[in-house]
Amino acid sequence: MTLRSDRDLLQAAVDLSRLSPPAPTHYAVGAVVTDLAGTVLATGYTGEVEHFHAEEAALAKLAGAGAALYTSLEPCTFRRSRPRPCTDLILAAGIRRVVLALREPLLFADCHGVESLRAAGVEVVELPELAPAVRAINAHLLAAPAL
Repeated sequence: MTLRSDRDLLQAAVDLSRLSPPAPTHYAVGAVVTDLAGTVLATGYTGEVEHFHAEEAALAKLAGAGAALYTSLEPCTFRRSRPRPCTDLILAAGIRRVVLALREPLLFADCHGVESLRAAGVEVVELPELAPAVRAINAHLLAAPAL
């Protein structure tokens, strides 16, 4: 499957996040890994595999490295349930571009995913027009967005 735009690929990640069962202990997040042409190589969502974040679930399915990762929420820099945060996994996988909709709200951890990835030379693109959908999907944790 090849999608053409960052917005389309990020929307696919947001749509995947809807598969994550709402829980008081984690955000519902979706992730899509692509090659340079935008061909989807792997997908994941929070809760797909117990204790796996969306990015971790998608990256675990790759035989090789992907070029870009689309994630509905900023990749974590701190984990309580696993030894490595998603930013470390992204860097280890050789991902050179990350596109996200919403920076992680200060609820579970003080996340610095965007800054950490940029400091390591990863291109980070934010598409805030999709952030309201991510907030709505995570309304079980966040205040409902104003209309």
